[in-house]
Amino acid sequence: MLVHSRRAALLGRFSLWAGLAVALALSAPARKAQSAVTESAAQASVGPAKRQVILVTGSTDGLGREVAVRLAATGAHIIVHGRNRERGMEVVKEIEQQGKGTARFYAADFASLEQVRKFAETILRDYDRLDVLINNAGMRGPNVAASRQVSSDGYELTFAVNYLSGFLLTRMLLPRLIQSAPSRIVSISSSAQESGTIDFDDVMLERNYTASQAYRESKLAEVMFTFDLARELKGTGVIVSVLQPGSNLRRVLSTGVHPKTPIEYAVDAVFHLVTSPDLESGQYFDILTPARANDQAYDKEAREKLRKLSIQLTGISPY
Repeated sequence: MLVHSRRAALLGRFSLWAGLAVALALSAPARKAQSAVTESAAQASVGPAKRQVILVTGSTDGLGREVAVRLAATGAHIIVHGRNRERGMEVVKEIEQQGKGTARFYAADFASLEQVRKFAETILRDYDRLDVLINNAGMRGPNVAASRQVSSDGYELTFAVNYLSGFLLTRMLLPRLIQSAPSRIVSISSSAQESGTIDFDDVMLERNYTASQAYRESKLAEVMFTFDLARELKGTGVIVSVLQPGSNLRRVLSTGVHPKTPIEYAVDAVFHLVTSPDLESGQYFDILTPARANDQAYDKEAREKLRKLSIQLTGISPY
């Protein structure tokens, strides 16, 4: 377990970007010596400063995996998450082979709020700091079922996996993020949220289910939660952002001049939100560009309804 003394934590605390810079400046021998999966306080430290601890949900493949590997290259410790242990350990191995950062894998199925709770409890037990939470796990548009399905808790599956699980995880880890400030929360949404609407009389889409509506609604909820959270965390040192890796990217690719792959553009955007020292909290990004989200995301009454519903569905204490 990664348990460190309070005194060491205070002496070792640097800002996120300062910590990353220190990690990048390490000598090759020092990086090689500390490339194993972190299992102790000694392995979690880089000289006098602690490694930045970054949790990337859904990081066993796709964008999440690429983000985890990129951030590990800065010398950070990455908490790798997914459902499949074999794929998770492959990511840990890839990070270890870089010889820069460290990693550890945790399995949890976000279709079960009980598994999310246990995951959060384990992270709080194993780590006395958390510098960055990246909410990436979720069902992508093409993977949303054509017919309505429910989670193990009886909630519409897409809403449960894409939104409720991230809401619960974030709320449970929030005290540790505040304690570790300056810290970041980054959520991955989608341009689909722009055409979504949350009908609070049928949030679970029992009457009007379509795969596209389920996906749009879940991604809009992520944006609304981000805006709500930014207001709540004002003055705490926790910066909250949400981005979608879609429409601007399509415009870039349509020019015919694209030296990077689509996923590389998306990774760059996430990396920017994690490391930029001049970032205003509570913004929605279209790749690297601040943009306006769905109008409902700016509706305080709608956000309050979503907040109360989320508290009720997840069973967390009101805040």
